[in-house]
Amino acid sequence: MKDMPVVIVEMWEGRTSEQKEKLIKGITKAFEDIGVKPEWLNIIIHDVPKSNWGTQGEQASRLAP
Repeated sequence: MKDMPVVIVEMWEGRTSEQKEKLIKGITKAFEDIGVKPEWLNIIIHDVPKSNWGTQGEQASRLAP
């Protein structure tokens, strides 16, 4: 059995199902390009509320969009 890579994507919530599908397909293609078969790959998307994300010393939800 081959190693089963896991890609974890942490991003702010708000993307559509179609956008996530496009992201999954793009990540899968990138791994295929280096010899990883799609059936070996797992991709996990974590939708994180901006209020749970800190950046630049602030809650992301408090920063201008």
